[in-house]
Amino acid sequence: MRIPEKLKRGDEIRIIAPSRSASILSEEGVQIAVEQLESLGFIVSFGKHVFDKDLQNSTSIQQRVEDLHEAFRDENVKGILTVIGGFNSNELLPYIDYELIKENPKIFCGYSDITAIGTAISTQSELVTYSGPHFSSFQMKKAQEYQTHFFAQCLMQNEPFELKPSEQWSDDAWYMDQENRVFEETVWKTYNGGIASGDLWGGNLCTLNLLQGTKYMPIIENAILFVEDDDMTIPETFARDLTSLLQNADSIKALVIGRFQRASKITEKQLLFILDKHPMLKEIPVLYDVDFGHTQPMFTFPIGGEVQVDASKGLLKLTRF
Repeated sequence: MRIPEKLKRGDEIRIIAPSRSASILSEEGVQIAVEQLESLGFIVSFGKHVFDKDLQNSTSIQQRVEDLHEAFRDENVKGILTVIGGFNSNELLPYIDYELIKENPKIFCGYSDITAIGTAISTQSELVTYSGPHFSSFQMKKAQEYQTHFFAQCLMQNEPFELKPSEQWSDDAWYMDQENRVFEETVWKTYNGGIASGDLWGGNLCTLNLLQGTKYMPIIENAILFVEDDDMTIPETFARDLTSLLQNADSIKALVIGRFQRASKITEKQLLFILDKHPMLKEIPVLYDVDFGHTQPMFTFPIGGEVQVDASKGLLKLTRF
């Protein structure tokens, strides 16, 4: 797997919308996100079709692929951020020019529905991609420091580093009300202790599972899985999706689970009940309630990179990213 060149101050970041359109964002939110990225020293530009929208608040496959290809083709662009998630990014996969991406490697970052594209790029272009904040994530004011810190750690420097728990986390609709936020103390939790190192695969669980049976699905062998899901899942569907992924894997060295939104009803009791069903998970390190997914804030991690897990101590260290 090839590691793209890290970002530095003065670099141009291109914003594209391979899932939902930026038209769903407020003008104020767009401006805040731009200013936050500019404060890191980046130049922000937008794809041609980012603010277009159709019946489902997205755009055509052709328009989305055009913006993706142009972002990778443009020599001035050093990094690519997705606007936001959604439901349909896997529509693009057969139409992406993976050789173009292989010839023009650069940072590609997003999460949720973007898991489909990031994973496909990693498997087809042999390029590490990143599960991390969208462009829209940078309009969040409170808890932004943690999110931005680990975004910069992962994408702007090369030295191995530890991913550490945030001090507080939130599951509120911050994009509706930036000031009246509700935060709780963060605790990463251990289901089963142990230490493991390996290739990192994962992201949004239900989106990753859409790739099963296609050439875009990674070969999960001696791998460490990072999985999360959003408020549209429930205990039964998460259990089914996790089982499907585990059955697709040749071997798993560790499992790390992102924190669930409360609307999912996946309480700690429900999650432990689900994990207890799988004897294999009692033999490998397993962490849960970790700072990635659809609660805030989140850290950034590499798809196709390498990570060390010490579940006994609740430690994660990115070693190749």
